[in-house]
Amino acid sequence: MEFVTLNNGVRMPVLGYGVFQIPKEECEKCVLDAIKLGYRLIDTAQSYFNEEAVGNAIKKCRVPREELFITTKVWIDNYGFEKTRVSVLDSMKKLQTDYLDLVLLHQPFSDYYGSYRALEDLYKEGKIRSIGVSNFYPDRLSDMCAFNKVIPQVNQVETNPLNQQIRAQENMKKNNVQIEAWAPFGEGRNNLFTNPVLDQIGKKYQKSVARVILKWLIQRGIVALAKSTHIERMKENLEVFDFILSREDMNKIKTLDTNSSLFFSHQDPATVDYFVELIKKRRDHIGSDYEKRASK
Repeated sequence: MEFVTLNNGVRMPVLGYGVFQIPKEECEKCVLDAIKLGYRLIDTAQSYFNEEAVGNAIKKCRVPREELFITTKVWIDNYGFEKTRVSVLDSMKKLQTDYLDLVLLHQPFSDYYGSYRALEDLYKEGKIRSIGVSNFYPDRLSDMCAFNKVIPQVNQVETNPLNQQIRAQENMKKNNVQIEAWAPFGEGRNNLFTNPVLDQIGKKYQKSVARVILKWLIQRGIVALAKSTHIERMKENLEVFDFILSREDMNKIKTLDTNSSLFFSHQDPATVDYFVELIKKRRDHIGSDYEKRASK
């Protein structure tokens, strides 16, 4: 495994295993399989509702805790100084660990400043080794860097061949923030796995399109999160350290950039409405346990 070094000196694997949309009934086995194959970065979130399953896998995997890099994200419903602190401590219990390697604010809405200050306190207390944000566009990220005591170590954003985040990455480099990619495969949208440019490059190196994409991200200095529930694909996604894409091939992939999301724009008011409704549905479904604890 290769690593990047964050702005606070913490080393982070360049390739991780994400558990978004993996049902909690399957998640424990999938994480155990991933760790057995060699993944050390495991990425979950409060809104995935599978932190307990990830925690069970961490407990059972027999890999020393210090060799793992565990990430979770604070959901918008838990924003605000007090609620964020309570929710992170609760996530630690679910993950069965006394510290987290990285905690991110999941979305750039609501009281993210109050939440970030809670992360800063937990960071200074040693309960979190690194803190950061997710889905923060260049303007909001620069704002966070300028007006907080601890500069975010990571910004996790949608990054794939059709939405390459070139300008955003330049801004992150300027602010010494590590870019991390979610949806590197774009969930297969726009026929990404059969894209003729990526397919041709894959045949040249005798690698799958998925491996070409992961290698392209890593060569750009981007931490990538690969997700699969199939152990053979998990294994294949790790096989990206035995070849190098040429500059010509990197430039060919660069031509695929549409500079637009395959999912939604956080600058669109409709996206805010979507997340507000999503929060309501999730609150109605699971109750407001964090809110009750924060009010005590």
